Amino acid sequence: MDHKLSPELEELRRTVEQFAHDVVAPKIGDFYERHEFPYEIVREMGRMGLFGLPFPEEYGGMGGDYFALGVALEELARVDSSVAITLEAGVSLGAMPLHLFGTEEQKREWLPRLCSGEILGAFGLTEPDGGSDAGATRTTARLDEATNEWVINGTKCFITNSGTDITGLVTVTAVTGRKPDGRPLISSIIVPSGTPGFTVAAPYSKVGWNASDTRELSFADVRVPAANLLGELGRGYAQFLRILDEGRVAIAALGTGLAQGCVDESVAYAKERHAFGRPIGANQAIQFKIADMEMKAHTARLAWRDAASRLVAGEPFKKEAALAKLYSSTVAVDNARDATQVHGGYGFMNEYPVARMWRDAKILEIGEGTSEVQRMLIARELGLVG
Repeated sequence: MDHKLSPELEELRRTVEQFAHDVVAPKIGDFYERHEFPYEIVREMGRMGLFGLPFPEEYGGMGGDYFALGVALEELARVDSSVAITLEAGVSLGAMPLHLFGTEEQKREWLPRLCSGEILGAFGLTEPDGGSDAGATRTTARLDEATNEWVINGTKCFITNSGTDITGLVTVTAVTGRKPDGRPLISSIIVPSGTPGFTVAAPYSKVGWNASDTRELSFADVRVPAANLLGELGRGYAQFLRILDEGRVAIAALGTGLAQGCVDESVAYAKERHAFGRPIGANQAIQFKIADMEMKAHTARLAWRDAASRLVAGEPFKKEAALAKLYSSTVAVDNARDATQVHGGYGFMNEYPVARMWRDAKILEIGEGTSEVQRMLIARELGLVG
C-alpha cells in the first residue's frame, strides 16, 4: 500500500486544512461554549462540496470516495470535532444509506440536496433500551394497506444532525414483522422532517461535541408512504451493519485528527511556554510525552488509511475498520489527556483548544460501536467464536 496521498487528495487536504484554521478555528470556541450549531460554517462546507465527497457527480457529488472523506475529516478534527462529526454523520449516516440502498427515485429526490449541504440527513438507530444491542429494536412500523402507508411508533436517542433547522430527513430502523423463529424483521424507512407525529426533543446537554446537534426522537403514529421503505423489506439490520462498518473508517479518521490536533497544540505551547528560564519543550519529560503522542497519531493514520484503501478497493475491511476505530479512539483519549497535562493549568481552561479536545475525545470510544464491540468484532474475524 502506498501511503502517500495522490496530488488530488493532497490538494483536498491542504484546502480543508486552510479552511479549518482560517474559518473554523477562530469561531468554533464561541459556538461550542454557547452549545450552538454553526450554520454558516456548515453552509461553507456545503459550498466546498465536502458533503458530496464520496458520491457520484450525477447526484450532485464530487465523484470521490471514502478515502477522500477521511482526509477531510482528519483535517477538520485537528481543529474541532463538532464540525467534523457534523460532516461525518451527514455523509456516513445521513446520505450514504440512500446512496447504497435507495431506489433511483429516492436518490434523485434526496441526494443532490444532501450533497450540497442544503439539507442534512440523520440515521435513527439507537434506542433508550438498545445501545450496543442494536438488534433489540422496539420501534415498530406496520403497513396500513388501506392507505399504503407505514405507521411508525417508537423512540430513538443520541441521533446526530436530527434537529437542526436544515435537517431534511431521518432514516429510522423499525420492526416490520417477525421471522418464523420469532426474531424481529427490521427494515429502514425514510421519515422526512416535519412529518406529523414525528417529534424532535430539545438538544441534549452533553460533555463534548457541544457545537453539534444531538437529540432524542419520538414517533407517534407517524405516517409515511410505503415507497419510503429504504432497500428490501426486512434487510434493515444488514443495512445498518454495512453502514456502521463504513462509518467506523470515518470515525477512525476523525479520531486521528483529534489525536494529531493534540500534538499540534502541545508542540506550539511547549515552544512558547517558559518555566525556570527556558521553554518547557526543552525538558526531556515534555519531549518524550509529545513524541509518544506523535507516534500514536501517526500509527492511527496508517490504520484508518489501510481500512479506507481496502473499502475503496472492494476488499474485505471489517476487521481493519474495527482495528482502526478502536485504536484511533483510544489514542485520541490518550493524547487529549496528555495534551492537557502538557498545558498544565491552562489545559483546564476552556479558552484553550485542548480543553475542548479533552471533552470531545471520550465519546469516540462509545459512538458507532463501543471499544468493547470493536474487540468482539476483531476476535470474531480472527475465528474466535463464543
